[in-house]
Amino acid sequence: MELAQLKYFQVMANIRHFTRAARMLDVTQPALSRSMAKLEKDLEIPLFKRHDGEIELTSEGERLLRRVDRILREVDSAREEASSAHAEVSTEFRLSFIHSLGSYVLPHILQDFRALYPDIRIQLNQQDSATLAQQVAAGETDLCLCSTIPTTEYSAWVYLWSEELFVTVPLGHPFAEREKINLSELVDEPLIAMKSSYSLRILVDQFFDLAGIHPEITFEGDDVSTISGLVAAGLGVSLLPKLAGVEHPELRYIPVSFPICKRAVGVAWNTQRQLPPPAVCFQQFLIRRFDSNTEKTPATQSH
Repeated sequence: MELAQLKYFQVMANIRHFTRAARMLDVTQPALSRSMAKLEKDLEIPLFKRHDGEIELTSEGERLLRRVDRILREVDSAREEASSAHAEVSTEFRLSFIHSLGSYVLPHILQDFRALYPDIRIQLNQQDSATLAQQVAAGETDLCLCSTIPTTEYSAWVYLWSEELFVTVPLGHPFAEREKINLSELVDEPLIAMKSSYSLRILVDQFFDLAGIHPEITFEGDDVSTISGLVAAGLGVSLLPKLAGVEHPELRYIPVSFPICKRAVGVAWNTQRQLPPPAVCFQQFLIRRFDSNTEKTPATQSH
């Protein structure tokens, strides 16, 4: 017994005429007759009384019609629920990230992700670290690529990779030919840094605390490229990551011997909210891409 047979029977039982029923169902009358005859044979009961083209239901046919009506209503309801559920499945999620990732690693990540999942759309949001932490806590973003944020009962953060920070000076600076440098040697240097709401600035302040110095800050910027340009112009020095693709040709990046200057980057989310399936997909993609058991930088990842 097939669903089409039950639908044919329902129409036949209501119209009670083979020719008109066949026309409504858009099948030939012989095909409809064969289908009804097979249904009677399968059920081993007579369903119709035939009189000169007109038909009546037998008592067995009346009972079957009541059951078929219920079955087809359930089928229609199940189809509607399935269709509604499919429509409600999101193919979009919100991704926030710190400013410095937008110019180098994030474009490669998104390009590779879209190659694997072309139907998933991503709403991008670039903010300073303080704003990102607030968004994660408030559930205003699904995932956040950022430096370490304070984890609470409402948030989680998983390490992805780390980046070394370098003392950045213009070519021709007295430190420009150094192979390594102790951060304490910058005590009298004018410093160009990110604004205080950025995680990179928070890290830089911590590293200078460890070095026991607090250089005078002459300018606070919103992005690494602006700071790099000002350093190249000879307006000061800085402590920056060496970002692939945005390295300034007139700068020298000097490794720091003390303290160890690195920042960790990871993915954060609100643990009190269920992530939409596309966000879970991207989260797992990131974790697979960056092996958190080994210290990797974006430059070591295949694109």
